Amino acid sequence: MKKLLTLLLIVTTMLLGVAGCGSGNTEKTPGKAASYPADGDITVIIPRAAGGGTDNSARILCSLLQKELKGSRFVPVNKTAGGGLTGMTELAKAKPDGHTLGMVTVELAMFRHQGKTTLSYKDFVSVCAPIVTPAALIVSGELPCYTLSEFVKFAKENPGKIRMGNSGTGSVWHVAAMSFEKEFGVTFKHVPYPKGTADISAALSGKHIDATLADPASFKSQAEKGSVKILGIMAGSRNESFPSIPTFRELGHPMTVRAWAVLAAPKDLPKDRLDILRKAAEKIGEKKKYREQFSSEGIDTVTFSGEACDAMMAKDDAMFAKLLKP
Repeated sequence: MKKLLTLLLIVTTMLLGVAGCGSGNTEKTPGKAASYPADGDITVIIPRAAGGGTDNSARILCSLLQKELKGSRFVPVNKTAGGGLTGMTELAKAKPDGHTLGMVTVELAMFRHQGKTTLSYKDFVSVCAPIVTPAALIVSGELPCYTLSEFVKFAKENPGKIRMGNSGTGSVWHVAAMSFEKEFGVTFKHVPYPKGTADISAALSGKHIDATLADPASFKSQAEKGSVKILGIMAGSRNESFPSIPTFRELGHPMTVRAWAVLAAPKDLPKDRLDILRKAAEKIGEKKKYREQFSSEGIDTVTFSGEACDAMMAKDDAMFAKLLKP
């Protein structure tokens, strides 16, 4: 009986196989493997703490790129050690397959000339720059200064007493403050907050520092409430988000120090994958929603993309080489 059942099973299986061949294969053809960038998560290294301008702009950019590039998934990861150098180094050494991107900040153009690393802009290829912002002089609302000249006068009357917050020794905001000291002949008590602008903002609100030279976008709500005052911006033209604030240039001091954060990839990323990312970034940069989301954070929208970002990084690298020359 057992042998008969086995024989019937074999015959049935053979007949079904023949029927299947005769009527065409009814099984589903295995799905085609997803192509880049939908073939795996894309980690985006952010070398700054959550809440600051770099972090906010990176997360907005990731959200918009994910919507533009169907099937993709961008995963932001904050890595703040070493003033951001650890995160940028990890990015430079990552496999150049497009699944590890990161924000390369202006500090990259400074660290090399400070002897902290051999890393440079040449170790990356740019996608776009969602944030390019000049330093602004921001002071406590309780400080008896309402203009740049009044602040300079107060600083001269109180040498070494004004507590000037920065994002870490050798950071762009620290260099901006040192440039200020040199330009106006004043001295500050420098107070570092290596985790970034968010901590500087909290310190200013908590009266732990008196002033800072930093990204004005991170202090927009405080300025509107009157708890801080923005006295001037180190730029060639006025900031769209702060049109009433004069530039240092207008006030007779042609000083320009800017911070930027560029979404980049390791230098050997294949051109076809880089083109996909750059075209997507250019496309979302033209959308009204892009401008609205950045504007809501007090961040001026910028048009630096692709090779224009590479050129910007090269230009600032040369500037800091001179500025930081021993």
